[in-house]
Amino acid sequence: MRNIVNTHTGKIVSDTDLCLEYLYVGDYGKENNIKADFLGYTKRIDKVENKPVDITDKLVVTVSSQKGCPMNCNFCDCPKLGFHGNAGTIELVSEITTGIALSGIKHGERLNVHYARMGEPTFNPNVIKSAKIIFQIIKDSNADISFNTYHPVVSTMMPKSNKNLEKFLHDWVDTGFIYGGEDGFGLQFSINTLDEEERNKMFRNKSLSLQEISDIIKSLPMPKKRKYTLNFAVTSKCNLDVDLMNKYFNKDKCIVKITPIHETVEAVNEGYEIVKDFDVYEKFEQPLVKDGWDVIVFVPSKEEDADRITCGNSLIAIADKARK
Repeated sequence: MRNIVNTHTGKIVSDTDLCLEYLYVGDYGKENNIKADFLGYTKRIDKVENKPVDITDKLVVTVSSQKGCPMNCNFCDCPKLGFHGNAGTIELVSEITTGIALSGIKHGERLNVHYARMGEPTFNPNVIKSAKIIFQIIKDSNADISFNTYHPVVSTMMPKSNKNLEKFLHDWVDTGFIYGGEDGFGLQFSINTLDEEERNKMFRNKSLSLQEISDIIKSLPMPKKRKYTLNFAVTSKCNLDVDLMNKYFNKDKCIVKITPIHETVEAVNEGYEIVKDFDVYEKFEQPLVKDGWDVIVFVPSKEEDADRITCGNSLIAIADKARK
């Protein structure tokens, strides 16, 4: 059964037969929800407004790379569904094209595809295959849909059990150089804190160590234009020490993105602090900026949180857990 839920700027599709969930949303506008001096956005974002946007300018489709998730991060709802295998190439392409179709957009300026709803994408080689196919579809002059810019993004928590992890990441980056233009394909690493003990709790000891992650990023080629992203979903007590950041990561190769831990069912049950005070973000941001790091602070609007479109949420997983 397929269930479609309306959000403020899009729709979420939960397919219980296929154990997949995906969504499309319009972009909320960087001037409303991003503080990043290097991008020219300096506005304090204590209150993030949900303003109407033209989704033909930027359409975001977020898809599940796996059916459920085997990683069991303690702030994420997706593992509640269990794990039922990888999404196939055709299923991934269908998630993306259905999301586009539901948006009603046939010809747009920019399409972002985030492999970040359910699952750890680096376990699934079909992710790379589907990214290539979507490129071919939207660039086909005879196709019904087209976008001037195409930017797929993989977000990974760097699982230590993935023996093909480094190969996947290199293949993703190399493919991005061919199909993604100057921007390449997006690559984001879930770091969250520079405290190893705290990271082990958050990722239930299933993520590589910071040093191991650092070594793999060092092995990746320099981005042509868009740097790799180090994601930090923070509480007020997280460790983003500048010296440690410099020890493990290269500011010429990576940017830092700071967000709250999103208000998922699991995060609330685990007692995570959902940061509401923007001063907390500035406490993390300013020392890094002064040291020369490019930093993005992204705080979702209350509508985004209420719609459960943010990372770590899964309507199908919550419903499945409730039935059991």
